[in-house]
Amino acid sequence: MNKLRKNHIVVFEHEKLRISEEFDKEKLSALQKYYGSTGVPYYSLIHNGVKFCSYVGVIQVGNLIIEVLPKADKNVETDSVKWRNILIDMVRTVHKFDVQATSQSHLKIRPNTILDLYIEIFIREIEYLIRNGLIKQYRKETGNVSALKGNLHFSRHIQENLIHQERFFVRHSTYDVHHLLHEILYQAITLIKNINTNISLISRINALLLDFPEMSYKKITEASFKRIVFNRKNEAYRKSFEIAKFLLLQFHPDISMGNNHVLALMFDMNSLWEKFIYISLKKHLKTDEAAIRVQTQNSINFWEHEKGSITKVRPDILVSISKNKQYIIDTKWKNLNGNNPTVEDLRQMYVYHEYFNAEKVALLYPNDVFPTAEVVKGKYSKKKHDVVENLMECSIMPISVKKDVREWQKSIGSTVYEWVEM
Repeated sequence: MNKLRKNHIVVFEHEKLRISEEFDKEKLSALQKYYGSTGVPYYSLIHNGVKFCSYVGVIQVGNLIIEVLPKADKNVETDSVKWRNILIDMVRTVHKFDVQATSQSHLKIRPNTILDLYIEIFIREIEYLIRNGLIKQYRKETGNVSALKGNLHFSRHIQENLIHQERFFVRHSTYDVHHLLHEILYQAITLIKNINTNISLISRINALLLDFPEMSYKKITEASFKRIVFNRKNEAYRKSFEIAKFLLLQFHPDISMGNNHVLALMFDMNSLWEKFIYISLKKHLKTDEAAIRVQTQNSINFWEHEKGSITKVRPDILVSISKNKQYIIDTKWKNLNGNNPTVEDLRQMYVYHEYFNAEKVALLYPNDVFPTAEVVKGKYSKKKHDVVENLMECSIMPISVKKDVREWQKSIGSTVYEWVEM
């Protein structure tokens, strides 16, 4: 653990965080309540602290930021700045946040955490919507008006206007900006004002609250988001809507103490690594063959229960070249440190080789120790008529971590290309 600045603690995945001057009993109590009886996947409870798992990102407790960063190797001295930038670039790639330059020139600030990244992109999206004009929608409204319009609500009209006969209690349609989509965005703007700790964003958030029409409070739940249907008219809202959904559903207010709210913006590192490799290969894997396809999570039946339930096998990435050549890659977010893969991983790849009739299979790992590590080939031994034959190939594919995300993605494509051509 290290302290980046006041109210900001940096830890790495699988590390422990115990009570200290910065992480006091109140903050621990808030995380214990958030953990509850069913638990959360981000961390486990230990004596006087928490132990983080394979999830990375940011957990904000009150005014304390706990930043959980990835690392490819337990034995190498960790650089928080390097791994923060790597994590931000991976998240921006996977979530399609316009990854164009590692300097992030399209952003107005350099994000200090993943939370800063999401808040800044959300602000940018809302600023764009305001500049282009907020969309209007029809909504039903009921109330007293001075002119008869819509349908007269007769019983309420008699009840409300026995004295004020110049008024009418009616139901009518109104075409304006006050609708559910804007109510969701307005609550998200209000939320980021309360949770933001980046001084560079304060003025822009305040400007949004002035420019965005004030909405009446409405409890936003998961069902509220399901009511929004996107079309050509509101498609520009999609990115800001997704970030608002992420923030609002992950925010857990402290209703007892009132000052230790919990917001968890966390990502499964294994899933993030798999998606990052998949997207990189889709973009950068080039071969001499014309027909090439990169797919993810292709499943095939493996075992069927006599009562009908089916167990499937599902490799992470399937590369198809032409019609009859298939290559399987399984991504693992861990470092071998020169050791062999686990027996479980090798058995898993053996099954993939058999069931998908693959030319080759490979286990792909991040590598932060040897910048020039090469693919290591291995073969499964198969006993046939008392003779051991080495037929099926399973390789170990280390991918060196690079600071420049574009160069990193290109190196992933070229490494897999060389493996295919070996």
